[in-house]
Amino acid sequence: MVRTKDAKFSLGGLDAKAVTRLVGAASDVALVLDDEGTIIEVLAQREELGARGNREWLGRPWVQTVTIESRQKVEALLRDAQLAIDAAARWRQVNHPGKDGDDLPLLYSAMRVVQDDAGRGKGRIVAFGRDLRESVALQRRLVESQQAMERDYWRYREAETRYRHLFETTAEAVLIVDGSTQKVLEANPAARALCGARRARLVGAPLASLFEPVHAERLQNLVAAARTVGRQDALRARLAGSGDEVSVSASVFRQDDAAFVLVRLASVRQEAPALAPRLRGTAPSAEADADAMLQAYLRNSPDGLVFCDAGGRVLMANRAFVGLAQLTAEEQVRGQPLDRWVGRTGVEMGVLIATLRQRGSVGLFVTLVRGEYGGSAEVEISAAALNVGEDTVLAFAVRDIERRMKPDAKAASLAMPRSAAELTELVGRTPLKAIVSETTDLIEQLCIQTALGMTGDNRASAALLLGLSRQSLYVKLRRYGMVSAGADEDES
Repeated sequence: MVRTKDAKFSLGGLDAKAVTRLVGAASDVALVLDDEGTIIEVLAQREELGARGNREWLGRPWVQTVTIESRQKVEALLRDAQLAIDAAARWRQVNHPGKDGDDLPLLYSAMRVVQDDAGRGKGRIVAFGRDLRESVALQRRLVESQQAMERDYWRYREAETRYRHLFETTAEAVLIVDGSTQKVLEANPAARALCGARRARLVGAPLASLFEPVHAERLQNLVAAARTVGRQDALRARLAGSGDEVSVSASVFRQDDAAFVLVRLASVRQEAPALAPRLRGTAPSAEADADAMLQAYLRNSPDGLVFCDAGGRVLMANRAFVGLAQLTAEEQVRGQPLDRWVGRTGVEMGVLIATLRQRGSVGLFVTLVRGEYGGSAEVEISAAALNVGEDTVLAFAVRDIERRMKPDAKAASLAMPRSAAELTELVGRTPLKAIVSETTDLIEQLCIQTALGMTGDNRASAALLLGLSRQSLYVKLRRYGMVSAGADEDES
């Protein structure tokens, strides 16, 4: 302890009351003990500590008010205070037991106060205590945070280990490419074997350098498009050196603020088309050519071609359908329900899919395609249910018939159904309103034929049965060609 020369002169005039206030202000809790270590007074700044000390600690030895592991510390504090009057006081943490199960931690320092200036006579021991509950709570939070960080760190290590194991052992060739520089960051063993190069040669090399120069621009466009829409359809390119043809597909994932491209390579010789049926009895080269032609047709067909799962969600769509839906990329269609764009009402696509599952195919189904920006076009749909492995795929061919020439009234009358069976075939191909308006004549004709049959060709009785005048009945008979122009109108 460092003292000034005039400290005794400055504080020498304090009375007992002032000293008590000074001791109470200098600590959170102050214990006044006799020379034997028994608590005779408790001074506390906080009411809760003061009330607790007055009720439980007064008149008891200090060593009996603390927890078992703190008793040796209290004994050491009392011993130091009794033996070393002028020495610097040592601070020790002491815990008092609590009724709620949480100990009360206090940091104590004890000093002996003698009765006279010469140090003679029995004195008092004053123990200054500082409340450590806030510090202990802060330490506990620090420990919990460290434990949480340790758990997160081990989870991260486990996830990294699983990723690394999957990346190294998968049979699919995978490259991790920097989205901004298009340089290869990682290459798994399958990719190194396919490219015929060591890891040191692949890592850090531009992606385009792994392929023949004629494909460089297409690969750059592939990566750029993948960064824009998140994923891009596969393209075919030839590897540099070996000249092997591979299918290249790309998808983007983000880590922190950087974008990375996951590039997958598949040998064309091992690649099986997802939806194209194989041509049996043909050589492998002819089969591959047929698959390539079919896939080219699917992409470039002027009719919209859509493949959906059994629930009606889009698996694949060509550019024609994407254009009908007023969209820009297939990614915007994939995974969405087809009835988002196709069908006049919410139930029309449900009826079409149910009919398709029942019959296996549906032809010439007339409906509407609604574009993303409010446009619409009348279309004609032909559909079939395909069995691809254990799954069912619904294939739809959507043809825009908006620009077809509308038939004139005479042609429409000639094409009008002539029987109820033909009329039922229109259901699902033509809206109900159009069916009703175009078949009124058919209904009248059928009713007249039935009335004439019931009356034995008696036109007067048939008119009464139909609620028509004979003149109106004759007019309708002539219109439908059911009587010659020279027949006697007065025949009964």
